[in-house]
Amino acid sequence: MSEEALKRTEVFVLYDSSYYRISYPGGDVPQHSGVCSDVVIRSYRGLGIDLQKLVHEDMRTSFSAYPAYWGLTKPDSNIDHRRVPNLRVFFTRHGISLPLSKDPQAYQAGDLVSWNLRPGGSLPHIGIISDEKSTDGVPLVVHNIGRGPELEDMLFDYEITGHYRYGTGDPNP
Repeated sequence: MSEEALKRTEVFVLYDSSYYRISYPGGDVPQHSGVCSDVVIRSYRGLGIDLQKLVHEDMRTSFSAYPAYWGLTKPDSNIDHRRVPNLRVFFTRHGISLPLSKDPQAYQAGDLVSWNLRPGGSLPHIGIISDEKSTDGVPLVVHNIGRGPELEDMLFDYEITGHYRYGTGDPNP
């Protein structure tokens, strides 16, 4: 997973949170646009895991388990998998939800981490732990915070709201 995430940093992507109508399953926004969740989605696609399909199917069967922030009355396969709060619910329901920690050793390559970028507010973000570390041993994160996908030492820069492990070694988790 870490390798797939690092591949995302090699492609220029303009930060764009626009709503797009995309094919289903296997749909994607234009390759040179995207947000933080698109780094996750595209990395899993590189492993043969289609989060668009998996999140949509889970939302169809358990819609009430997902946040109602957007006033939707039914799932939308064009956007639901691109929303960090929905990914957090999905990874909690179908992956391993791990304790939040300030210990760098608690994070393994391929783990997913979500943050709140606004103290006391609600600006969700998500990234993937890489197998590379900073000089002080903190795992580097692949994410898109507005400058396109990049590898950065930012794991503890914001409030961590989730820590997940998903799909490790199993193409159909």
